[in-house]
Amino acid sequence: MAEKRRVVCPHCDATNAVPADREPLVAKCGRCHQKLFEGAPAALDAARARKHIRNSDLPVIVDFWAAWCGPCRAMAPIFEQAARSLEPKARFIKVDVDANPDIASEYGVQGIPALLAFKNGNVVARQAGVTDLGTMRGWAERFST
Repeated sequence: MAEKRRVVCPHCDATNAVPADREPLVAKCGRCHQKLFEGAPAALDAARARKHIRNSDLPVIVDFWAAWCGPCRAMAPIFEQAARSLEPKARFIKVDVDANPDIASEYGVQGIPALLAFKNGNVVARQAGVTDLGTMRGWAERFST
């Protein structure tokens, strides 16, 4: 029997058991039947973000941002490029700290943009300020095993 990985759907937040030998880019959610990987960051509220962080076997890379933040706007296309090129090695999500201050506080985010990488529900890396694609690529590769 093939090993399975837990992947949380970016559309309905259902946790899916995806066989490790299945091509992940064609995998669909068992509940809503949409693609599990869209190649784009998922914009989530705090409750949905926690589901992805806690229930996914994939590394989850979170961009904590705000609309008024200039560096956050500069970071957005880099983060989108990372999601496009690095999914399905990792899940990329964005959390607006103005709309969701509780989760930012919970994870000790004091300045934005802030990137946090999670594995099995735990913070395994963090980066304050604008970062490059190479940093996110390194996280995705290091924590996906």
